[in-house]
Amino acid sequence: MILEAIVTTRDANGRVNIAPMGPRVDESLTSFTLKPFRSSQTFSNLRESSCAVVHVTDDVELLAAAAIGKVEATSIVETVLGRWVKLVDCCRWFAVEVIQWSDDPFTGEQPRPEATCRMVHRGEQRPMFGLSRAKHAIVEAAIVATRIELLGRDEVKKQMQPLRVLVEKTGGASEYRAWQRLEAFVDG
Repeated sequence: MILEAIVTTRDANGRVNIAPMGPRVDESLTSFTLKPFRSSQTFSNLRESSCAVVHVTDDVELLAAAAIGKVEATSIVETVLGRWVKLVDCCRWFAVEVIQWSDDPFTGEQPRPEATCRMVHRGEQRPMFGLSRAKHAIVEAAIVATRIELLGRDEVKKQMQPLRVLVEKTGGASEYRAWQRLEAFVDG
């Protein structure tokens, strides 16, 4: 199954990258497969260090911000076990290490190679808020917003419209702020 998460990685100079990602996981959350785009900072960092932290979080503002731009990590991350960097505020986290890269056996260049990871350590920081239609709508809107180049601005706006209703009907302040950020990004 796919787990909507936030993944943190660090480059050789110690700069932290925070990115939304949907790793494939097993139900016991012990097996993780990351599929970063070759052009992404996450891919580059994983190739350099083989280290990432997968975060389960209900912070849709952070997820939206990371989906559409760089997030300043300085005050929201901390080092764990010397090599990994995790969010200070999340529900659960999993420090993982890449044990194998898989690529398209025919071309060797699929746009999203698979990084099979083993879990090194895990932690729980706070309870999950719970199910919220507005939070789910923000996750979906963030995914759609990242596809402007593929779908075009008008199609992205069209796909976001029904999600707006869910945020307006069931969201709180955090969801409204996340929505406004995504909408401003899509509007250009």
